Amino acid sequence: MAEYNHSEIEKRWQKHWRETAAFRTPPAGESGEAERFYCLEMLPYPSGRIHIGHVRNYSIGDAVARNRRMRGYEVMHPIGWDALGLPAENAAIEQQTHPAEWTRKNIDAMRAQLQRLGFSYDWDREIASYQPEYYGWNQWFFLRFLENDLAYRKDGPVNWCPSCATVLANEQVEEGRCWRCDSEVEERRLAQWFYRITRYAEELLDGLDGLTEWPERVIAMQRNWIGRSRGTEIAFAIDGPEEAAPSDGQLRIFTTRVDTIFGATFMVVAPEHPFVRELLDGGELGADASMDIEELRAEVERLAAMPRRARRGEDIDKHGVFTGSYAINPFNGERLPIWVANFVLMDYGTGAIMAVPAHDERDHTFATKYDLPVRPVISLATEDPEPDGGDLPDLPFSEEGHLLSNCGEFSGLGTADARATMTAHAKTLGFGHGAIDYKLKDWGLSRQRYWGTPIPIIHCPACGVVPVPDEDLPVVLPADAPLDRGQGSPLERVESFVNVDCPRCGVAARRETDTMDTFVDSSWYYLRYLSPNDATVPFSKIEGDAWSPVDLYIGGVEHAVLHLLYFRFFCRALRDLGLLSVDEPTRGLLTQGMVTKDGAKMSKSKGNTVDPDEMVERYGADTTRLFVLFAAPPVRDLEWDERGVEGCARFLGRVWKLIEGEASSLPPVEAGFGDAGPSLPEPLAQLHRKVHETVRRVTRDVEERLQFNTAIAALMELTNACNTARQAVSIVEAGEHSWVYRLAFERLAVMLSVFAPHIAQELWTTLGHSEDLTRYPWPEYDPSVLQSDEATMIVQVDGRLRGRLVVPTDLADEQRLTEMAMADPVIRAHVEGRQLRRSIVVPGKILNLVTSP
Repeated sequence: MAEYNHSEIEKRWQKHWRETAAFRTPPAGESGEAERFYCLEMLPYPSGRIHIGHVRNYSIGDAVARNRRMRGYEVMHPIGWDALGLPAENAAIEQQTHPAEWTRKNIDAMRAQLQRLGFSYDWDREIASYQPEYYGWNQWFFLRFLENDLAYRKDGPVNWCPSCATVLANEQVEEGRCWRCDSEVEERRLAQWFYRITRYAEELLDGLDGLTEWPERVIAMQRNWIGRSRGTEIAFAIDGPEEAAPSDGQLRIFTTRVDTIFGATFMVVAPEHPFVRELLDGGELGADASMDIEELRAEVERLAAMPRRARRGEDIDKHGVFTGSYAINPFNGERLPIWVANFVLMDYGTGAIMAVPAHDERDHTFATKYDLPVRPVISLATEDPEPDGGDLPDLPFSEEGHLLSNCGEFSGLGTADARATMTAHAKTLGFGHGAIDYKLKDWGLSRQRYWGTPIPIIHCPACGVVPVPDEDLPVVLPADAPLDRGQGSPLERVESFVNVDCPRCGVAARRETDTMDTFVDSSWYYLRYLSPNDATVPFSKIEGDAWSPVDLYIGGVEHAVLHLLYFRFFCRALRDLGLLSVDEPTRGLLTQGMVTKDGAKMSKSKGNTVDPDEMVERYGADTTRLFVLFAAPPVRDLEWDERGVEGCARFLGRVWKLIEGEASSLPPVEAGFGDAGPSLPEPLAQLHRKVHETVRRVTRDVEERLQFNTAIAALMELTNACNTARQAVSIVEAGEHSWVYRLAFERLAVMLSVFAPHIAQELWTTLGHSEDLTRYPWPEYDPSVLQSDEATMIVQVDGRLRGRLVVPTDLADEQRLTEMAMADPVIRAHVEGRQLRRSIVVPGKILNLVTSP
């Protein structure tokens, strides 16, 4: 028997697949009538090495891709590199090299690692986002978005990471900290570019209902992030110094509880609210102000300087200051003092609230601290709606109820009816209307770093903001930018890049020096795979419509409200530009669990990483891939255990010994498979049933459930069944029935190929076949073979597994089954000394013996 040399076998078949273009995907027009399947894993960042998490992600995708090819699909399975971004820039600064050179070397190294693992990628479709041929299309999209009011520039508060020295989108701030470096995020006011993702807020939210093949966890995270609130927008007239009032003299609020408006006793605005700026700029406060303008300015600055993370918290120590101005409640004409406070932020609603301390926890805490009125307007009672009567709950009370008699013409209404009636009333009188608010804010696009897509804009002193003409794209990153940690974007210090003539009027102008958020790169990359070398369009619409949406997308759950939200937005924006015909980028989503070691996520800082190259060198690519698929279901975290790797290596060794050792004893391929009639000896009949049972299980687990661990377990059981049958009837002794062994060995090799393709292909050849398994038809099972006169029933005692019974399939008699179970000494030992009260039978499956002391 030949020795199992994983290194030699894996190199040989990888070379064969490469030379035969085994995984090439033809354009949609060349794929004939074959059904298409787009299998995609999230593209890696070229940090220099792949890690075991990568191996797990890509092994999952490769198993699916290989299975679908064998099922007759034309499979799209590409790979590329998410190559721009801050890590490469920081690494270049530290290593005194250029990010392009650092990135190129890393891609070369990681590509070699992936190829060594034998993943079935179409390498002809490889892309890298740092190449101008790619990011030039980012710029082209930007210009189209600009033309359609999906891109805009504004001056306003932004999230600033002092460590990364750049602005962050709201989605990149986690609990007040930078998603990348965990530094506390500050607020600054800067002119920034935005993508108008909020235009699609309603559609993005409603579209979640159709994503039936997405994990519920991701659906919930996106739903909560978009954060739809239905309510009422109300305009309160300002009563104070005319110079301090907004241009229309009104303070607008959004509330989901307009039914409580008669309980409003003061107003609160965020320190960043335009009303506050205009008040301070006006230089005059109302007569009731308790301080002068400079004192108020100092207090406002102190409130605004509090960390945003703390200001968002429910348990924040609330601070505020009275502005000396009032707002008029349009429902009752009451003057409400306007306060500035730290617990109101500009990024929710309008940045202003009506405070109803009797029915809101935050407002109640603030009112209690500053001795402001608390006025109940809701009662649990339905018949006695008096403010000092009825069933008044402890305050603050925020549940539903009925309006008290201090609510004017709306007194006595149920709160739900009151909201509808009062909203209609506000609309009729012109001071309010029904509204929907979203927590989702527009995507802040600008980054003050070098290694990103230059924003294709020129700032002209005469023409203003001027888009770069299409014919001048791409705007290429200059190679001579100063790579250091100096203030501002490195591009600002490259005069040859910054100084440019205006394309409209020809006068001296300046380029935009901000670069795009690198999540732009990954928002549409799946489409570039379809036309990777086309210099005339970002992707072919024919190809886009043929291959979209992606059938299965695989990646980490940490991208639920980052990449995956932008991914969905971009798809809709491209659809509305006429470039695509689908609403969603991917039909199915699998979020694989993390790989952990010693109970913690693998991390260089923790010193618990595992080098995939070392695993491949010692155990082989097949063993490494098999372990990451077998050790846990895909969606669960996987605890790295080298004993498990060794176990998978032993299993492949047993398969090799079984097939390689016995191949010469099998009937020739041409002999085919014989008759499985009643003449088949029982050990071989059992093996025959096991083959078909395994095909059924593996097919279901791979294609329907994506449970690769149980599929591999089924192959292990089949291997054991082959050895058990050989002990009873050797292949030579089986004679004319030895075709059962060939059937078992071939089915084992074919199904194993989606998990461990190299050894499977080698054994397939050993079995006398010349076909490449990559597109060999997936085996089918025969339901008639699985029919049996006997069934194995689980026997439980008080719900705990205690044994098994082999019984006639049609036997359901409780007394007879109980007698058979009690005849088993092991089961009887668990019942002795107790009273057998009853037996519960699930025919053909379970017998549960219920006892009592």
